[in-house]
Amino acid sequence: MKTLRPICFLVFFSYVQCQTLQRSLLAAALRHINSPNYLQENLRDITSIMVAQFLQKLTYEEVQTIVEELVDLAEKCKVLKAHESPSECAHQLMTTFLEHICDNQGKADKQEFSDCCNINNKARLKCFLLRKKGDADDSDVFQIPNPERICEMDEENQVPGKERYIYETSRKYPFLYGPTILTMSACYETTIRSCCQEENKTECFQIKLEPIRKYIREISLRHHHLCEIGIKFNHKVAKAVELVLLTKKQPKANFSEIARLAVDIKNLHQTCCEGDVVACVLGRSQLMNYTCSKQSILSSKISPCCALPVPFRGECIIISENDNKPDLSFMPLGRFTEDRSVCKQFSNKPDDLLQEFLYEYSRRHSELAVPVILRVDTVYQNLLAKCCKLENPLECYSNGQEMFQRVIRESHERVKHHCDLHEKLGNANFHDRLIILYTKKAPQLSAQELVTFTKNMAAAATKCCPLRDEQQFACMEDSAKLILGALCRRHEAEAINAGVGHCCDDSYAFRKPCFDDLQGDGTYISPPLSCDQITNLKENLCKAQDEEFQTEKQKLLSNLVKQKPQATEMQFQSVMAEFAHLVKKCCQVETSDMCFREEGSKLIEKCQSLLGSK
Repeated sequence: MKTLRPICFLVFFSYVQCQTLQRSLLAAALRHINSPNYLQENLRDITSIMVAQFLQKLTYEEVQTIVEELVDLAEKCKVLKAHESPSECAHQLMTTFLEHICDNQGKADKQEFSDCCNINNKARLKCFLLRKKGDADDSDVFQIPNPERICEMDEENQVPGKERYIYETSRKYPFLYGPTILTMSACYETTIRSCCQEENKTECFQIKLEPIRKYIREISLRHHHLCEIGIKFNHKVAKAVELVLLTKKQPKANFSEIARLAVDIKNLHQTCCEGDVVACVLGRSQLMNYTCSKQSILSSKISPCCALPVPFRGECIIISENDNKPDLSFMPLGRFTEDRSVCKQFSNKPDDLLQEFLYEYSRRHSELAVPVILRVDTVYQNLLAKCCKLENPLECYSNGQEMFQRVIRESHERVKHHCDLHEKLGNANFHDRLIILYTKKAPQLSAQELVTFTKNMAAAATKCCPLRDEQQFACMEDSAKLILGALCRRHEAEAINAGVGHCCDDSYAFRKPCFDDLQGDGTYISPPLSCDQITNLKENLCKAQDEEFQTEKQKLLSNLVKQKPQATEMQFQSVMAEFAHLVKKCCQVETSDMCFREEGSKLIEKCQSLLGSK
C-alpha cells in the first residue's frame, strides 16, 4: 500500500479524500501490473483521444468510426523499439488524420475546418489547433452518471464505461495530455466497478469520482498554460520554465542532467500541445523510463513511482514532492555577481551562463513560484547586458544580490497587499473590488466574462491567503499565472486592448506585476445603455440560486463601471444595494413581475443619478 501511495496524489486535495480513494486507485494500478504491453493494448484508446480532442462536436459513435479507419495505421507505431523516436510514425498518423477530415467535406464543415483544409500541412495543423474550443466550464464537465444505469451498462457491456469516459473527457478538455486521460480513465473504470458493488452507489460515486473531476480541471489548466508559453514565447522561455520546475523538484541532480531533461520535456510538451497524442504517450513513456533509470542521481522521491506500471508511473513522477535540498553552503551564489570572469562567460556563452544561474538559484529557492524565479533571472540577464558594456563591470553587477532580493520583496509585498485587502473586505466585497478594477482595465470584455475572471481571482485569494507567509506567496503567484494565462488566451482569440496585449506579450515573468499596475483603458467608449437595460429586472431573478443572483448583481456592477468608470465605489454599491433590496422585496410577493415594474422606479432613479441621466 505504501509503495503505491503516490498514485493517490493524482486526485487528492485533502488527507480524507486520500484515504477514501486510495483503495480504488491502488486497484486501478494493480490491474495493469501484469500488463507489460500497455501502450500496444491501448492504442485504440490513444487514437480515440486524438480524434475526440480535434473533432469535439462529433458523437461517440462518429468518433469510433474514424478510429476504426485510423487504427491500422496506428498499429505500426506500436512496434517501435525503446531507443526509437515515435515522432515519424506519429506524424504520419496525424497527417493522415487531418487529410481524412479534409477529404470528408461534411465533417470539415461541421467542425468549421473548411478554411484549414485549403492550406498546407504545417499551417493546416496550426489552423486546426486554433479551432479547438477551450476547456469546459463548470457547467459542462463530465457529470456523475446515473449510478444504476451506468452499472447496468457496464455489466451488459453496452457502451464500455472507460471508452465513453475517454471520449467525454477528451472532447471537453482538448488540451489535456493523452497520458493523463489514460491514467484517469483507468481510475474511473476501477472506481465504477468498485462502486457498482456497493449498496449506496450514488454516495460512492460522489465520493470517489468528484476528486477525479477536480484534478482533471486543475491539471488541464496547467497543460493549456504550458501550451500557451510554448506558442506565445520563444523556446528559451519554455525551456527556462521546465528547467526551474525540474530543479525545484530534483535539486540534487547535476546541471547537465537537468539541462538535458529540460530540453526533452520542452519538446515533449510541444508534441502534446500539437495534439499528437500517439507521440505524446510514447514520448512520455520513453522519458519516464529514462528518468527511472537515472533515479539514483535525480531524486530520492520517485522510487515508489518507478515501481508503478504505465500509465501511472508518469503522472506519479510529475506530481511527486520535491526532493530534499542538498547542502549548498560551500557553493555560494556569489560567483555569479563577484567573479571577474562573468562578462567573459556572458559574451562567449550567454545561454549557458544564464541557464546555470537559473539552475543554481532554483535549487536554493524551491519555495518560490516559477514566475518569481524567472523575474530574478530576467533582472540578472538585464544587469549583465548593461554592466558588461562598462569599463568596470564588476563594480556594476556586484550589487546583483541586492537586486534579486528587491525583486522578491516587491513581489511578496504585492501578494501581501492583495491578501490584506481580502481579509479587510471579506470575499464578496473583495470580488466586487476586483470587478471594478478589471472592468476599467479590460472594459471590452463582456460583463459575464469579467465576473467569471474575477471570480477565479477571488477564489485564489480565498484558497491562498489563509496559508502561512511562504506558502501564501507561492500559492498566489502560481494561481495568478494560470488565471492571467486564461485571460491572455482570450486576448489571443479576440484582442481586448493594447494594455492587456502588452502585459500578455511583453514578459512572461513580469506578467502579473504588469497586470497589477495596468491602468484603466481611457480610450474605451461604452455603447450607451439605458438604466432599464442595465438593471434587467425580470421575474426569473426570483428563481435564481444565491450564486446566480450574485452573478446578476455583479454583472450589473460591471455594466455600471463601463458606463461611468469615474464614479466612486460607494456610488456603485448604492445602486447594487437598491437592486438587492428590490429583488428581495418583490420575490416575497406572488406578482413579482408587477412589483418589479411598480417598485423599480427607485432603482432606475439611483441608476440615472449615477450615470448623469435626466
